[in-house]
Parts: sequence; structure tokens; C-alpha cells
Amino acid sequence: MAVHKLQPKDHLKPSGLKGISNEQIEPHFEAHYKGYVTKYNEIQEKLADLNFSDRSKANQNYSEYRELKVEETFNYMGVVLHELYFGHLGAKGQPSEALKKKVEEDFGSWDACVQEIKAAGTAFRGWAILGLDIFSGRLVVNGLDAHNVYNLTGLIPLIVLDTYEHAYYVDYKNKRPPYIDAFLENINWDVVNERFDKAMKAYEILKGLV
Repeated sequence: MAVHKLQPKDHLKPSGLKGISNEQIEPHFEAHYKGYVTKYNEIQEKLADLNFSDRSKANQNYSEYRELKVEETFNYMGVVLHELYFGHLGAKGQPSEALKKKVEEDFGSWDACVQEIKAAGTAFRGWAILGLDIFSGRLVVNGLDAHNVYNLTGLIPLIVLDTYEHAYYVDYKNKRPPYIDAFLENINWDVVNERFDKAMKAYEILKGLV
């Protein structure tokens, strides 16, 4: 089998953020994010070895194949979510009028959406995500306890907040709320606006899928 490998996207590494220090970003990007890339690639090599991950022995109680596929989702989503997170840090721009209008339609007000993100960021152990539900066309906030736990199928991420302690412990120790505030101040709205535009186009194409 062909081996599909990922390369870390070094250009996404932010610096000079307000309230999130370079000392905080360094282990988060170099150890945690790149660690998921490394483990994903190791899993791909083992999945390609048909002797190691014998498909004929696959079962739901235990098999090498099952374990590899479970950890594949964890590590791959660890890569993707971190790239989305780092990719929209660096305070820039403002929310577009189209995005603000959509937020007001689906949440009632911009502040209600922000409070929902903060609540999910406080309640969940891994991530809080504002995304477009590809099935309903609504903006929703989803929380994940781990990279691959509680994901909503068909949710296109727009804003991705990492709430693991490794994202803020250097700067804030175990105090998550001030980190969430700092995160919201550092959003690059040009990136989020582009994600929103692409998500809406995808929804128009896929509308009626179910």
C-alpha cells in the first residue's frame, strides 16, 4: 500500500501575539503539533505493512488494525485542528458583514455567539469550534473532549479554540478564562472571513445531500 505522509506547516507558527507569548507557542507548535504529525506518519507506515496490520484479523474487541485506525483519527485530527488554530492567530482585520449577519441570524447577536464560544471553551477538555453545519446551513458551536471525540460530521470549522492546558499553561498556569480572552483578541479575521466564504459555497454545492 502507498504511504500517505504529512509535513508540518512551519509557516503557520505565530509570534508576537498579544497575551499569548512566544514561550507558550514554542512547545505547543514544536512538540504538540509536530508530535501529531510524527505519530500520524508512523501509523501510516504500519497500516501500509499488511503483515503488521492484518485486515483478516480485524475485530471490535482488539486488533492491531482497529488500534491503528482509532489512533489514526486522533493524530490526524490533532494535526488538522492545530493547523486551523495556528492558522488564524495574529490579530488582523474585522469580521465581514456577511459573517456578522449570519452570526446574528443563527445566534441572535454577535455577543451571544462569543459567549457560546467562551462557554464551550470552558466546558470542554480539548477544543471549542464555531463552524458551519453542512447539513442545516447553520453556524453552530461544538465542543470536543479530544481531537476525535464529539466531532460533528459535516461541520466546517471557522474558529478553532484549543483548550488543552498545553495551549496556555506557560502563560496562565491553570487559568483558562484569561487565555480564552487572549485568543479571541488574536483572531485573524481575514482568515476566518475566507473560511466562512468557502464554507458557504460548499454548503450551496452540497445542499440537499440528505
